[in-house]
Amino acid sequence: MTLSASAALSQWALDREIVLSRVIDAPRAVLFSAWTDPKHLPNWFGPAGLKIETWEIDICVGGVWRFAMIAPDGQRFTNRMIFRRIERPILIEFDHGTDSDEDPGQFRTTILFDEQGDGKTVITLRQLHPTKARRDAGIEFGAVEYGYQTLEKLARYARALADL
Repeated sequence: MTLSASAALSQWALDREIVLSRVIDAPRAVLFSAWTDPKHLPNWFGPAGLKIETWEIDICVGGVWRFAMIAPDGQRFTNRMIFRRIERPILIEFDHGTDSDEDPGQFRTTILFDEQGDGKTVITLRQLHPTKARRDAGIEFGAVEYGYQTLEKLARYARALADL
C-alpha cells in the first residue's frame, strides 16, 4: 500500500529529508519579512537566473502562492505553495509542488529563523519529501544547489533592504 503525498508528509522521516542551513548577516525580522511580505518574496525567491511571475499570493495560514519560475531560455516551471504554519518571527511551514491539485512530488518545507546575538540569523530549511525516491530525485535534479542559490539571493536582498 502506498501512502498519499499528504499522508506521507504527516510523518517526518530522515531518509526523506533535505536540510539546508546558512548564516545571513541580517536580523531575523528582516529575513522573516522578506519571506512573508508579498512585495518582497517574489523579488528574490528561486535559483540564480530564474525570474518569478506571480498569479496569486496570500501569505497567511491557509494562503497560497501560485507562481512560475522562468528560466533564461523561457522554460516555465509552475509552482504552488500552501502555507500551513506561520509563527512570527521564528517559523514558516508550507507545502510546495507544481501548480496542480494532485502533485505526487509535493514536499513540505519548514523554515526556521534563529537570530544570533550579533545581528545575524541562521536560516534552516528542512524539506520533507513523500518518499526517499522523490527526495533522491530532488537531490539529483539540483535541490541542494538550487536551495543554496536561493539562500544567496535572500542574503543579497536582505543587504539591499538594509541599505534602504
